[in-house]
Amino acid sequence: MKIKDVIKTFMLSKKKQPDNQLYTKWGEELDVEHVLEEYPRPQLRRDNYTILNGYWDYCITKNKEKPSRFEGKILVPFSPECALSGVNRQVMPEDYLWYERNITIDEIQDGNRCILHFGAVDQFCEVFINNIKVKKHIGGYLPFSCDITKYIKTGDNRLTLRVIDLTDTSYHSRGKQVMLRGGMFYTAQSGIWQTVWLEWVPEQYIKSIKITPSLEEGCIQLDINMNHWEGKVEENEITVEIFSEQQLVQRVDDYGTSFIIPVNNPRLWSPEDPFLYDMMIRVGEDVVESYFAMRKFEVKKDEAGIPRMFLNNKAYFHNGLLDQGYWPDGLYTAPSDEAMIYDIQTTKELGFNMLRKHIKIEPLRWYYHCDRLGVLVWQDMVNGGEKYNMLWLGYLPTFFPKLVKKVKDNCYVLFSRTNKKGRDEWTRECKKTVEHLYNCPSIAVWVPFNEGWGQFDAAKATELIKGLDKTRLVDQASGWFDQKGGDFSSIHNYFRKLDVIPENRAAVLSEFAGYVCYIPKHSFSNNIYGYKIYVNKKDLNKAVQNLYSKEIPALIEKGLSSAVFTQLSDVEDEVNGLLTYDRKVCKVEKIEAVQLTKD
Repeated sequence: MKIKDVIKTFMLSKKKQPDNQLYTKWGEELDVEHVLEEYPRPQLRRDNYTILNGYWDYCITKNKEKPSRFEGKILVPFSPECALSGVNRQVMPEDYLWYERNITIDEIQDGNRCILHFGAVDQFCEVFINNIKVKKHIGGYLPFSCDITKYIKTGDNRLTLRVIDLTDTSYHSRGKQVMLRGGMFYTAQSGIWQTVWLEWVPEQYIKSIKITPSLEEGCIQLDINMNHWEGKVEENEITVEIFSEQQLVQRVDDYGTSFIIPVNNPRLWSPEDPFLYDMMIRVGEDVVESYFAMRKFEVKKDEAGIPRMFLNNKAYFHNGLLDQGYWPDGLYTAPSDEAMIYDIQTTKELGFNMLRKHIKIEPLRWYYHCDRLGVLVWQDMVNGGEKYNMLWLGYLPTFFPKLVKKVKDNCYVLFSRTNKKGRDEWTRECKKTVEHLYNCPSIAVWVPFNEGWGQFDAAKATELIKGLDKTRLVDQASGWFDQKGGDFSSIHNYFRKLDVIPENRAAVLSEFAGYVCYIPKHSFSNNIYGYKIYVNKKDLNKAVQNLYSKEIPALIEKGLSSAVFTQLSDVEDEVNGLLTYDRKVCKVEKIEAVQLTKD
């Protein structure tokens, strides 16, 4: 059954679908009976699971009480605001969004636990099993799980969710979502937007692992976090096996939960050779599979005394694209695994080796594909805060950067961060983001703040991140409001002549260009948002090729360590992507004129 054959049946909103609704080819071909069925957590895999994506009952109410009946069907994990959900209706801050579906349990085995996982639910979620509340979660970007063993019974069980989403009407993290979209801010989405699944585990099971590679020591440190630990008894013996190209290269049998494991003659990970070691971990009856890579990120001076980014002890230029992670038919949710792979592969095919994931956390499968395909990732934290003053946080620093150069970010009112609860919440989410993505080898840089949006105490944020993760770099304040910390001098430059000013940190252009090229029939809006307009693909391609054959190499000679071109794809009004929003047109040719890697 194809999505276009059924979508009208479930289009329950009175609001007319816009004439310029775009679909990707994956959205057009989506089989609604088989939606995102891949195991969602490649960094900690098990084989006893059930994907719960598909049609659920849904309702949007003004009342906190559970409705007596539901309005219709929603295709999970697509948000109600997007076309692929079959709803196409905006959830307002005063609304309650309800989900419900049946879960059939054939057998409950003694000694096993049933864990219910949510990849992400935007923004506040309460989970009920058979009308009993089992979980409350705050935050629209991070996963959460609940042990539902004692709430389920053999046969049919009802899973119900109650969700609210305040979007940009409060201080909570929301990325680039706004209630009134336009320009550089986009359509808000709500509710379930990543895979939901059930997993059966033993009574004692592995909750998480932490893998830290060390090139100097030729080893990894493996830390295992159990749901509970009963000490050094025979049934708790841990076995770790490491495989290289399916050949066993290391095995450890022990009783602890922290190990130093040698990796002899390690094959190093890089975008040119994204080699991954596979790993199997057995604790008692629990078995999980994972992977890791041997690589090292740092900033140090090259032979000329210029601070550079290094990969595996060699100076290495991060040639990147800004990646918003939006889809015209799925908003935050890619229509398929193949759609995510397409963006990553196209990045490499066009001559780039890095994606800056902009103010969004992707499903773990996205990072897995970056790991295995060889694309570096700069990971933004998700911004929040009260309503932004865009004159102060946008226009003045863009055109008059010297005016804000010495502004301190402990003046919370200037950065829309007066609410202490909001600051504390962001700090907790920052910590959880680092922990959540720690095992993804492709992540090279953490970016806590962007252009001052909800920025506060950036030096403390950098200290927090460095304490959690000593293996990666930190872009403390991307764009402006530089607090002189972190590993980079990080500049956004869309209107001025590109330049590099050497200092004791590595110099990066963390956003630039934003070249506009409107493609009829492949653009979401008649509005055009960007920074320099090109009337056709030929002119755009000429400008991009000139940029990377002349301007960027000259800046590299002066000390530039990374450049992040805006952007990978168009998003709504923004038509400054190298790809159209529907991913059906690539506007430029591969960048071949310059070698950006420094030996």
